[in-house]
Amino acid sequence: MNSGININTNMHLVLTDESGKIKDERRVHNAVTTAGAQGIADQILASPSLSKMGWMAIGTGSPAATLLGAEVARVAFASKTRGSNAVITSVATFGAGVGTGAITEAGTFDVVTANAINMWMSASFSVINKAAGDSLTITWTLTVTP
Repeated sequence: MNSGININTNMHLVLTDESGKIKDERRVHNAVTTAGAQGIADQILASPSLSKMGWMAIGTGSPAATLLGAEVARVAFASKTRGSNAVITSVATFGAGVGTGAITEAGTFDVVTANAINMWMSASFSVINKAAGDSLTITWTLTVTP
């Protein structure tokens, strides 16, 4: 008998201008880091020793194993929910003036402090040019399947 669990993650990025018009939209498959796998398993314990992920960051580099390559902004999740199945959906918005520039990477974290670990999930993608008046909303899904 062979059993195990699989963890799949995907993200949806939507860049809008000041009037709410969509300027760019992407769907990206991404990775769960070693810290993310450990964090997920840790939450099963009666007294987890790791904090839950609650922040997203964006940057202008390429993600390493534990941090973004060049983080420019980190914000708290606007929401984090679990549907009727094993899908966790986390949403964060980088509003006007927050994290502007040529964005090429994103990650989820269990601490508010910029450039600090633990990064649970990460992704790199082709440039999204976020101007000062733009907002970038990222919806991240984490699916656990047997």
